[in-house]
Amino acid sequence: MSQVDPFSAISDPNRRYLLEELRRAPRTVNELAEGLPISRPAVSQHLKALLESDLVSVAPSGTRRIYTINKKGFDRVNLWLDQFWS
Repeated sequence: MSQVDPFSAISDPNRRYLLEELRRAPRTVNELAEGLPISRPAVSQHLKALLESDLVSVAPSGTRRIYTINKKGFDRVNLWLDQFWS
């Protein structure tokens, strides 16, 4: 799996929406797609970019895949931002 820069990943408004939704609760692709005016395959592609940037993780649950925020993935982003407030 190739690594996607987290700043590039969060530059897209649809991805930011997905992160905001996942911050509230773990969700499936179908649940996430309900709130967006894009197709389910497009949501899957956005989630793939978030997975490849380590901002999101996924776990199987029966036949479903549950996506969650990967807090450790935000460490790199937080370290970079923190340098401006130190």
